[in-house]
Amino acid sequence: MSKKLANKIAVVTGASRGLGRATALRLAEEGATVIVHFGASQKAADEVVAEIVKKGGQAKAVGADLSTLAGAEKLADAVDSLDILINNAGVLEAGGLSNTTEEQFDKMFNVNVKSLFFVTQKLAPKIKDGGRVVNLSSVVSRTDFPGIAAYSATKGAVDVLTRAFANELGGRNITVNAIAPGATETEMAHGSLGNEEGRQFIQSIQALKRVGQPEEIADAIAAIVSSDGRWITGQVIEVSGGTKL
Repeated sequence: MSKKLANKIAVVTGASRGLGRATALRLAEEGATVIVHFGASQKAADEVVAEIVKKGGQAKAVGADLSTLAGAEKLADAVDSLDILINNAGVLEAGGLSNTTEEQFDKMFNVNVKSLFFVTQKLAPKIKDGGRVVNLSSVVSRTDFPGIAAYSATKGAVDVLTRAFANELGGRNITVNAIAPGATETEMAHGSLGNEEGRQFIQSIQALKRVGQPEEIADAIAAIVSSDGRWITGQVIEVSGGTKL
């Protein structure tokens, strides 16, 4: 059986761990050659590449600090052409209105919004017509979760940029969508899922009474970047187990 992403080239930002790692492995499983971007964790990125190669796939690791324009340009310079761009890189600094610092605020907007904008800007000319862009949003852009106001705002910005990019790139038959995970078992979510009380709260507000797994988010991404997703664009697709319905 032919693989859905055979002969495709995919760039996954923040692919050394968490959702990015799971997505890189899933796209490789479907036949894509994967550019595994990392910020600081080269060893972890190399391990992702090694796992893909061990299973018969193709991948390479590229390091770049995407919080700067120079970093976005460095990543773009490492890629000749691509079919799929997954804007996954992101950070979460806990804090509400009263206790978020300027440094935390700037860090989240630089990584979660600025980097997504300029990585897409620099790579868009290299995306083949008919390609795919997927931005990682979050359920928190739709519904409030206490203590992460600035982070939630960055994901609201991601949703807006998703629609804007979909319009701008649609003339080249490039689809642009956002996947919005709910609570998922990753290092980033450890603050809310690292204790039994937090896990029980999350499950209490979901239709499906369990915590999501990175592979389940990766499955949704793999589906939308295949030919099956060719008529879907400009959408924020929630993959949250039915959070706060």
